[in-house]
Amino acid sequence: MTGFGVLLRKELLESWRTLRLPVVVLLFLTFGILSPLTARYLQDIIDAVAPQRFGIRLPPPTLTDAVDQLLKNTAQTGALVAILITMGSVATEKERGTAAFVLVKPVSRLAFLAAKLTVLAALLGISIGLAVGAAWIYTTILFGAPDVGGWLVLAMLVWLSTLAYASLTFVGSTVFRSSLAGAAVGFAGLIAIALASAVPEFSHYLPPGLTAVARTAAVGGGLIDIVRPLVATVAIITVCFVVAWRSFERQEL
Repeated sequence: MTGFGVLLRKELLESWRTLRLPVVVLLFLTFGILSPLTARYLQDIIDAVAPQRFGIRLPPPTLTDAVDQLLKNTAQTGALVAILITMGSVATEKERGTAAFVLVKPVSRLAFLAAKLTVLAALLGISIGLAVGAAWIYTTILFGAPDVGGWLVLAMLVWLSTLAYASLTFVGSTVFRSSLAGAAVGFAGLIAIALASAVPEFSHYLPPGLTAVARTAAVGGGLIDIVRPLVATVAIITVCFVVAWRSFERQEL
């Protein structure tokens, strides 16, 4: 992959200068802090905003509630964030002509795409890692110390799940010249996976299956049925990159 190191530094510097890196990190860090706080004080919030006559009473909050809130924020909302930060990764450079300018230099198209996806993966990994770390600290304060190993597994699986949606969007951004078209492919993939996951037989072979494993691991239940969703998610990421690369190789810039 000729020029991969140079392109990687370029993408990292661009992520910092455009504030994409600090903004996404701050967003996920907020998710991590708010998740256990929401789980712990949700009843108090309801009591403050809802009239007492409605009588809305929730069960006492537990560690599982904190984990559920964390997964909802990092995995579900995180998938939307992944689509938004990926939609213009290649399409924008093709629109502006900067991709053609870069590729006249001694760099390969494979390295061009690999550098972009690597930085996206690193950005999501750092953001999710910090979110889970912050959530673990606040959960320890509010509910007691959860298993560190289980939460490390949760972070890894949420990262892979989120990266799958970023990879689907990456294909759209590479194939088309419009950022909106890239986003449309990502959202279509998100909806298709959500619908397919509603079928129990399919849910074990899709990224949402990883969040179910992550939930079990984080509450101390161990790794149950991890192989199928893990292999399937890695396959989705790999296939998406190969499709994007083969399409990009044939494009006139």
